Amino acid sequence: MTVSETPTLVDIHSHLVPGVDDGARHLPGVLNAIERMSQVGIGRFITTPHIDASLALTPSRLAARLDEVTQAWQTAHDAIQEEFPEVEYHRGHEVLIDLPEPDLTDPRLRLAGTSFVLIEWPRLQVPPGTPRVVRYICDQGHRPIIAHPERYAGMIRKTELAHQWKEAGALLQVNYGSLVGRYGSDAQAVAWRLIEGGQADYLASDFHGQSRLRIYKKEAWAELEERGGEEALDLLCRVNPSRIFHDLEPLTVPPVSAPSSLLQRLRGIIVRRERSMERQA
Repeated sequence: MTVSETPTLVDIHSHLVPGVDDGARHLPGVLNAIERMSQVGIGRFITTPHIDASLALTPSRLAARLDEVTQAWQTAHDAIQEEFPEVEYHRGHEVLIDLPEPDLTDPRLRLAGTSFVLIEWPRLQVPPGTPRVVRYICDQGHRPIIAHPERYAGMIRKTELAHQWKEAGALLQVNYGSLVGRYGSDAQAVAWRLIEGGQADYLASDFHGQSRLRIYKKEAWAELEERGGEEALDLLCRVNPSRIFHDLEPLTVPPVSAPSSLLQRLRGIIVRRERSMERQA
């Protein structure tokens, strides 16, 4: 099956390895999360537990951490295959870049063993010199995807950084929840700037598995569809993440129009309220 023929949605950022980070605490939580995400159309997963790049400075510590995650992931994989045989469940990591020249050579750090690696900056702050770090990662033969760029402190005032990261070779993954205000108004504004400017390459859930949390896929899709973003949705949620499995660069995502009038904005508010009432009914 080619990338373009793959019908299911792909999620490349979640925390669905049981008991290894702040995501799903146990196997039943993972299975519940997989069921919930399958119900909104997501059938292929690259789950990404947290890991610090600095662990590679001590090979024994890195090996211990990777072995811990591998064992927990395999347990979840086997259970998912039994209960949801139609689901694909792969692994990678969300790598905290806490040093300027990270060693990402172990394939388990990367997404499904490809050249793509999901990275984040420490404590949702952007340290100085991040474009140089991106170039270093690219020079090592990897393809960095920056997780939730909209969520970093101060991005509302320095969105030119996103352009600098892309110029340096990075790709950008926006969270579903950011588009509907899950992380606050600043993150929401930055997320829409990236979408409207055609700078985002992937949409993903960043779902942590707890049953009380929402996935925000439906809400984000509704917002994008209201703006005529159907083509962008297909690329952000299906085509581009599917290309990762083939180690292929994402296709260019077309810009999505901002609401053009007050009337359109009011219409969007009314539609969202109606959908919220339908869900509560």
